[in-house]
Amino acid sequence: MLDAVDSVLVRELQRDGRATFQALADRVGLSRTAVRARVQSLLEHGVVRVVGIVHAQVIGASAVGHLAVTSAGPARETAREVAAHPAVCFAGLTTGPRPVLAEARARDDASLAEAVDEIRQLPGVAAVEVFRTAEVVKDAHSVVRGLGEVALDDIDWRLLQELQRDGRAPYTRLAGIIGLSQAATRARVVRLMRSGVIQVTGLADPASLGSQELAAFGVVVGGSVRKAAKEIAALEGVRYLSAGFGRFDLVGRAEAGSAAGLGDVLDAVRSLTQVRELDSWQVLEVVKESYAADLPDRL
Repeated sequence: MLDAVDSVLVRELQRDGRATFQALADRVGLSRTAVRARVQSLLEHGVVRVVGIVHAQVIGASAVGHLAVTSAGPARETAREVAAHPAVCFAGLTTGPRPVLAEARARDDASLAEAVDEIRQLPGVAAVEVFRTAEVVKDAHSVVRGLGEVALDDIDWRLLQELQRDGRAPYTRLAGIIGLSQAATRARVVRLMRSGVIQVTGLADPASLGSQELAAFGVVVGGSVRKAAKEIAALEGVRYLSAGFGRFDLVGRAEAGSAAGLGDVLDAVRSLTQVRELDSWQVLEVVKESYAADLPDRL
């Protein structure tokens, strides 16, 4: 369990994975040296991983499907099989009749359908129910705003590749890789982040952070889906929400520091005027959470 200072540092890295040690020090009231040591310890012990997540439009992965998988055998083994599929970025074990939940991303609907068909044929998979996302409303770990025309050259692609591996890679190292000055390298990274091409964020171990209670939920809306989505996304504890087509109008994930707290988050969703039905499943174990994409190596 983290102390109060480390918890704040993890939260700050989730907001801005490239926040300077000085900015973090100002936030928690410690010296820059002390904060550097704490952050390095958090990274070395796997409490948080700082990675760059490239916008889905840039990597050609705009088709998103949420999969509820019925297992024909031990659910953990099925979850591992599903998690190993290259299209799957999130997989978890849950309570309920469909014990494996997953998120798959692909270039288009045809590619997504092909990936789902492959998952249906994996060992231990009895059936797959698909919710096709039309719009990602909120995602604590990805850029959700739309992009205009974005022109990326070879140097930009290499920077994206390196930031996916290590979101806090120092400018000195990045400059050495791409062959530009530190100032020019920094300007490029800032441009990529401000334009929404990449978001650098911390992926935290929920148990270490204290947010060890996770749940997925599906909502049937009785009125305006857009209005309901806006209200749900604004709730504390809702980390992901998307609108789309399937058994539900909205699907999401929630987190809290305790079972009671998680119940409060779900009750807050359930209490909204537009919400007619809410199904939820506690996430017992996160088997995979990785948003890295294969990017061209141009240099």
